[in-house]
Amino acid sequence: MEAPNANHPILLVEDNPLDVDLTLRAFARRKLTNPILIARNGEEAIQWIEKWEQGSEQPVVVLLDLKLPKISGLEVLSALKKHPKYYAIPVVVLTTSSENDDVKKAYELGANSYIVKPVDFDKFVDVAATIEIYWTIINHPSPSK
Repeated sequence: MEAPNANHPILLVEDNPLDVDLTLRAFARRKLTNPILIARNGEEAIQWIEKWEQGSEQPVVVLLDLKLPKISGLEVLSALKKHPKYYAIPVVVLTTSSENDDVKKAYELGANSYIVKPVDFDKFVDVAATIEIYWTIINHPSPSK
């Protein structure tokens, strides 16, 4: 039986090239079949809304860093969760910040999960495995409008 979300894209919103590489390598090690789309700042992340409006496939999950240039991750989260059509796309905050204020604000804005990035690659692979299993295999997304 194929996972319900296999082959649907994952949107990674991350400005640090090393963290992008780390995430891609972790998913590659897991042999993740979902394509990974990358937005390298908050502005690029917001631009995906227009791309979805024009027919681009919506992601099964958004992996969102909070510390982004141009538009912050919290602003991106707010825009996604306030959108009448795309509010149900799960957003997993994947960030280095473990500050209580950031965690609280992210959940207040509608984050579905909050994960502090581990520095160790093997631990990051474990996080990637958890994300993959839950968001692409176990979780059943809200039907599209």
